[in-house]
Amino acid sequence: MIKVNVIMSTIVSFLLVAPNALAGTSEVTWQNPDKYRDVYAGQEHRAKFKKRVFKEFEQHFAKLAEQLPKEQTLKITVTDVDLAGDVHETMDRIRVIKDIHIPRMKFSYQLVDASDHILQEGLENLKDMSFMMRSSLRYNNTFLHYEKVMLDQWFDNTLAQK
Repeated sequence: MIKVNVIMSTIVSFLLVAPNALAGTSEVTWQNPDKYRDVYAGQEHRAKFKKRVFKEFEQHFAKLAEQLPKEQTLKITVTDVDLAGDVHETMDRIRVIKDIHIPRMKFSYQLVDASDHILQEGLENLKDMSFMMRSSLRYNNTFLHYEKVMLDQWFDNTLAQK
């Protein structure tokens, strides 16, 4: 009986401590956002749409950073965004998704520790030329679906803790 209690308390301790071991943070800076290639709204007001896009990206970077150790911060400086699809100027301005309008994002990043020492850094020019051939149920029917998949792949290949 004592052995079972020890095992159970070890499991409970692990479950309480493990989530705290991975809880990195992120900081996102938008550099010259008025010059970005494509952050255009369909029927939504342009400024509101841009604000919503940036907030969604910031939340997604924060979610990715949570996979990093607690004392690490992912600093992102975005220099260009080109959303999947293209806005067609008809009576009803709508974003049409076709495989020729791929999602792209340019940014620099730094992964720093608690003392602000750079652990890893780089410049990224992401683009997903086969974005329509990927199936991702994770973000199916969500805002910025294709862009989130592209960022997940970058994070997994570049920063994810193995």
